[in-house]
Amino acid sequence: MKPVLQTAALFAVLVTFDVGRYFFLPDVGLLRKKYPETTAFMHYRQSQWEREGRKKKVQVHPVPLTRISPYLSSAVLIAEDDKFWEHNGFDFEAMEHALERNIREKQFVSGASTVTQQLARNLYLSPSKNPVRKLKEAILAWRIERELSKKRILEIYLNVIEWGDGIFGIEAAARHYFARSARVLTAREACRLAAVLPNPLRYSPKGSSRFIERRAQRICRIMWQRKVLGFDPARPEGSRFPWPFHELMTISFMQSGHLPLLSKRIVLYPRRRITVFPQPGQRVSWCEPDT
Repeated sequence: MKPVLQTAALFAVLVTFDVGRYFFLPDVGLLRKKYPETTAFMHYRQSQWEREGRKKKVQVHPVPLTRISPYLSSAVLIAEDDKFWEHNGFDFEAMEHALERNIREKQFVSGASTVTQQLARNLYLSPSKNPVRKLKEAILAWRIERELSKKRILEIYLNVIEWGDGIFGIEAAARHYFARSARVLTAREACRLAAVLPNPLRYSPKGSSRFIERRAQRICRIMWQRKVLGFDPARPEGSRFPWPFHELMTISFMQSGHLPLLSKRIVLYPRRRITVFPQPGQRVSWCEPDT
């Protein structure tokens, strides 16, 4: 019996040391001004490809948050962490619901990890699912929230998470799937990209999966309800007005026809300029961007 107790005590000491070191290492403060050159998940994928004999390299192109479509940021937070701006790294209500679901399903089907927890896992840990890794993840998430601003956490997260096999970061994903920069992603493209995040290796933003289509529609609908979008995604005619409310400023939408009432002659399209010539208050159905 004594050798068994000694072995158990030694194991407990090793686990305690293994977990405890994450209170001090790595130095997450370096992330304030520097993008990580690589992450634990990237190393994991690279090793996986080498074992399978596949000659692949990680695609990643970090960009600042100002060069990422605001549609994308909103869609990802709705899909992955709706209380991101409110919590301190942990959404305890979501954790409670996830625990109830896991007990009901009698298996691990939901983890309720916040964006901060996911970032900690991507940067420093492995994809394995076990209590020890979750404890390390919690410690790292707590430290990241103390060291970095919310905007910086979101910026790094969008630049390191996986969007497909070997596709890391939103700039690489936008160019791979839609042949455009992350800065000019449309609302519908952003919603489809956000919809695949639970399993980016299984689903594609451009695929025909009904699950992704329903999930993307739900995200888009919530964005419209919160006035992130300037059109109702349920109305076909609304798709002709893909302006975010915060960029319209002086334009209001009529509830009946969703046509803008213009109070100024110049309005801003994302990264482009549109010139319109009706009198203030006159209805217009469409304005082509200046060329």
